[in-house]
Amino acid sequence: METNGLEHPNLSLPGNPRYQPAELIPYFGYDNLYRPVAEVEFATLDVLHEIGFIPDHDMDQLTREVRERIRAITTTAVDQLERTVTHHDLRAWVRIAQDMLPENLRRWLHFPLTSYDALDTARALMFVNAYQNVTNPRIAEVVQILTRMVRQYADTTQIGRSHGQHALPIKVGFWLATILNRVLYNWKQIDQCAEGIVGKLSGAVGACNAQYALGVATACKHQSFEERVLGKLGLKPGPISTQIVQPEPLAYFLHAHVMLSGALGQLGRDCRHLMRTEIGEVREEFAAGQVGSSTMAHKRNPVNFENLEGMWLRTGNEYHGVLDTLISEHQRDLVGSSLMRDFPIIVLNVHVQLGTLLRRKDKGGPTFLERLSIDTTACERNLEMQGGLVMAEPLYLALQMYGYEGDGHRLVNETLVPIAQKQGVSLIKALEQSSDDEVKLAWAQVPEDIKSVLEFPEDYTGNAAHAARAVAEAAEDYLFHACGLSV
Repeated sequence: METNGLEHPNLSLPGNPRYQPAELIPYFGYDNLYRPVAEVEFATLDVLHEIGFIPDHDMDQLTREVRERIRAITTTAVDQLERTVTHHDLRAWVRIAQDMLPENLRRWLHFPLTSYDALDTARALMFVNAYQNVTNPRIAEVVQILTRMVRQYADTTQIGRSHGQHALPIKVGFWLATILNRVLYNWKQIDQCAEGIVGKLSGAVGACNAQYALGVATACKHQSFEERVLGKLGLKPGPISTQIVQPEPLAYFLHAHVMLSGALGQLGRDCRHLMRTEIGEVREEFAAGQVGSSTMAHKRNPVNFENLEGMWLRTGNEYHGVLDTLISEHQRDLVGSSLMRDFPIIVLNVHVQLGTLLRRKDKGGPTFLERLSIDTTACERNLEMQGGLVMAEPLYLALQMYGYEGDGHRLVNETLVPIAQKQGVSLIKALEQSSDDEVKLAWAQVPEDIKSVLEFPEDYTGNAAHAARAVAEAAEDYLFHACGLSV
């Protein structure tokens, strides 16, 4: 029987072949999928030895070399035996592994486990290890860069937008901080959910029947067998389980990834529109040889930002599969198993989004996100585009505050704005043409310092700069306490 896998292993990741981040191949590459199963089984053997079930002279035969051979069992090899002999995936793996073990140890492999003790726990290991070693550092790097950008542009004025229309002045750093805050929030959620991912070694119905009947539980004394094995893997058991781990911990972990994907997609949507020819406040650097159109040589398409948003659409659609696995027959069947094989696609998609932002043209050079530039001239031009009409809010509020008893909003909307637009003057100039004595009296009561603000939209930015810096400070604090990183 062939047991060492293939000369050329299949390391493809689930999902579209276009999206295959190499960093995740050790965790989700097809022929690596049984590596964490081996770790679960090794931890089980180690505990059985510690509590006296496996003699020292037998356990000594489980050498480093034997462990490495078993770790190297490929999914392809398991598939072949499953399809031709066992018609059961985990039992196929067990048979292959047993052939690699010394004879005295073979009977202890997979004792006293059920299939999903190994498979669910292995799945938990895959996701936790991929997050800790790959995704988490990338999120941290994006947060570092965004934090620097928020501080850099905290005092750069930009017209805020609502419903695609000019609204009120803000700061570029404030806009970026709204993205940073969402990324930071979802990063914290993923961290919290990663801590909550659990494994199981509770047997065929979750009640540890064999462990109690055969003395395994008694031999473990102050800590359960399940806790001892999972502790070696850096996991905890859930409070209760059936034949499978209850679905919520992993589902919430993946949900947090989906939410992060949405925040990154929002950055893509925002930047894609701010790159519009008639807006031009954001510039995406083009690499040498890059083209924006197959025919229109002048175009500079926002391809990276479109990809950010597109990956969010893929991720959101993938999450439906997670929801579909929340119920099962008596809390255990195989209906959802094929869906669960695609769960890593959610992590892959987020990784692709992060990779887009962190892509470097040269090793050690700036990332794409760092090469992003803000056109401050365009920001000034767009702020001035409506000639002060964006100051309608403070004008009508000031009039009402200082004595105008009519509907100030209606006055500005229906009377002053049309005059300002028709004559090409400011709202204040339009106001000064009013023959309404009540309006004149109220305007005369408005203090000069408030009138001065009404003349300069760039000063009407509220606490935008302060709020931006506060978000940056929160990000810096989390970077330091969670990762020991500084900006």
